[in-house]
Amino acid sequence: MYHKLMVENHLLFTKKVYEQLADRELSSGQPKILEYLYEHNGSVQKEIALACIIEPATVTSLLYRMEKSGMIERKTKDGNRRSLYVFLTEKGKEEARYVKKAFNTLSNLALNNFTNKEKEQFIEYLERVNKNLKEVSLNFDK
Repeated sequence: MYHKLMVENHLLFTKKVYEQLADRELSSGQPKILEYLYEHNGSVQKEIALACIIEPATVTSLLYRMEKSGMIERKTKDGNRRSLYVFLTEKGKEEARYVKKAFNTLSNLALNNFTNKEKEQFIEYLERVNKNLKEVSLNFDK
């Protein structure tokens, strides 16, 4: 039952997010990168991939398209020539604000009729589930 509800919640939430963002011309994966960069502007690609739980090769592709569309720029920072850091442009910041607003609106709708205490408990439970799943390494061949 747990896995069915988690998958269903994820799919419903994602579908509703893309309905809200339909006129923004964002591809799958870009909203969470925009949200992350809004909070962590000037991150390296590896940090973005880890935080957004996206494969590094996929992040490379997403960032390339975001750069082409003028949402981000990559540049060196503090004289470090080995790493390129990803920064939101003004257009990217505008898109990120729109994404954050969509996420917040849908989060509030999803948690409608929950008390503040229930919301806090629910978030705590989800954080514990995430922690447990990050710590486990499954091998189904045994």
